[in-house]
Amino acid sequence: MLRTHTCGALRKSDVGSPVTLCGWVDSKRDHGGAVFIDLRDRYGLTQVVIGPPEANEALIKQAGHVPNESVILIRGVVADRLEGKTNAKLETGEIEVRSEHFEILSASETPPFTPGQSDLPGEDLRLKYRFLDLRRKEMQQALIRRSEIIKCMRDYFAEHDFIDVETPILGRSTPEGARDYLVPSRVHPSNFYALPQSPQLYKQILMVAGFDRYVQVAKCFRDEDLRADRQPEFTQLDLEMSFVDSEDIIGLIDGLVAKTAKQVLGKDITLPLPRMTYEEAMRRFGSDAPDLRFGLEIVDVTSVAAKTDFRVFRGTADAGNFVRGINVKDSALKFSRRQIDELTAFVQQDFGAKGLAWFRVEDDGTLWSPIAKNFDEEHLAEIKALMGGEPGDLLMFLADTWEVTCKGLSGLRKRLAVELKLYEDGELNCSWVTEFPMFEKDEEAGRYVAMHHPFTAPLEEDLPLLKESPEKCRAQAYDLVINGSEAGGGTIRIHDSKVQSQVFELLGMDEETARDRFGFLLDALRFGAPPHGGIALGVDRWVMLFAGLENIREVIAFPKTQKAADMMTGAPGEVDADQLNELHLRTVSAKT
Repeated sequence: MLRTHTCGALRKSDVGSPVTLCGWVDSKRDHGGAVFIDLRDRYGLTQVVIGPPEANEALIKQAGHVPNESVILIRGVVADRLEGKTNAKLETGEIEVRSEHFEILSASETPPFTPGQSDLPGEDLRLKYRFLDLRRKEMQQALIRRSEIIKCMRDYFAEHDFIDVETPILGRSTPEGARDYLVPSRVHPSNFYALPQSPQLYKQILMVAGFDRYVQVAKCFRDEDLRADRQPEFTQLDLEMSFVDSEDIIGLIDGLVAKTAKQVLGKDITLPLPRMTYEEAMRRFGSDAPDLRFGLEIVDVTSVAAKTDFRVFRGTADAGNFVRGINVKDSALKFSRRQIDELTAFVQQDFGAKGLAWFRVEDDGTLWSPIAKNFDEEHLAEIKALMGGEPGDLLMFLADTWEVTCKGLSGLRKRLAVELKLYEDGELNCSWVTEFPMFEKDEEAGRYVAMHHPFTAPLEEDLPLLKESPEKCRAQAYDLVINGSEAGGGTIRIHDSKVQSQVFELLGMDEETARDRFGFLLDALRFGAPPHGGIALGVDRWVMLFAGLENIREVIAFPKTQKAADMMTGAPGEVDADQLNELHLRTVSAKT
């Protein structure tokens, strides 16, 4: 080893010890006759003094000219800092190293930004020079947190007798979900592999093979539109179990959440985690991933709206749509008309709402609003009672379809929670949403699509609905929600080949297509398949949420941009004509 200690290791008890340190020059100060260097590595920072009597004039001069971010080696002796010169902000703040030997291992050019600067450049520049960005303490802490969480996960499942099995990266394209990333085959011209969107089918095959507890930290790929919490390639903790029901899976993951929170954050989580059905989540919060760190529950006032003279409310109710609202407690005086206009524009532009109606609960308990004249006192009193309105409250309503009121009020909840600071930084709220619909209707295609995936089993009591009313059929599906983000999703799988074929047919897949795409699965299900189920936990998102960050790219060492580009390496890039010829491919001009 070139070094005897890291830059965060030395303490007062080491005074007098000879040491060798290696690291990056974080900053330097020339005090005329002596140069002070703050030497940095991922463990911390140590002050190094290059000056007499330990260092000669040539060494001092060399140290004074070393560029910041250069990598250097220091040999010297640990000493107490002078009285009044200690730094309580540093763990090494009571000591310094008096250098007897100074060596530049790698000089740095002037960097486009430095790890310690407070005014960070734009994200594209940070990603282009990711090797500099990763020197920042915040980035290193995020990746260390990631490593801790993955280790905690691996340890937990090892304790529960899971077997870690690697599944293939090159597989068969089964275009049922997001777009696949395709890999052309040189050996099989005009044929393609697909990178896995998940190890779903392989892990089900492992259950049929008798491996009753499988786990894997898997890399997955989806060619989909990106946003702040999505990447084209991502990591998931994937598991599957035989001879279980949803209660077993949920209970297992409850334990993992509690262990991770305690071990990584030092927080206690009360178990079991709260649960609600999909129907309840949409009714109360307008989202299948509700943020439960704050209230602002949605209330349906359609029954009263249908009786009023206000045309917007009554017309909406008469059309079979909904009037739903939220009660923003003690906020009547916190929002000006201009601010309410901004919220109105927000729900209109982002969610397609027609407008935002509102009432203020006055000190005498009456409701005031520019539209209040369209309501009689009886109906206003009913609305206030349904909403739980009290003096000082602000009541906000959307009148629209179920979908628009869900999305609009869910988005409004989140925005108001941020603006009103309705939850604490670092707060961790975990819950389950269960009993999702099996199918949703693709109106453009005129057919059903699987809400989770085609291999999800229906609830036992809903099995007859597969034939009678597929849209009413509920799935044995469960999502883990952390702070309003889906952190994992799983289902109990179909283990009967006839039921699986029936589901394929419902999804518009004829027998020949189903056999071509999933014949190996249908075959496996005919040779003794155990009841089985599992879940996939998004590792990147877990780390983001446990680290209290907003952008998933902050917890991935080398992420892609929202255009799926790697700014550092220039990927994706063109390839040589010879490479294309080997793969029997040619490029065509992109459509404009």
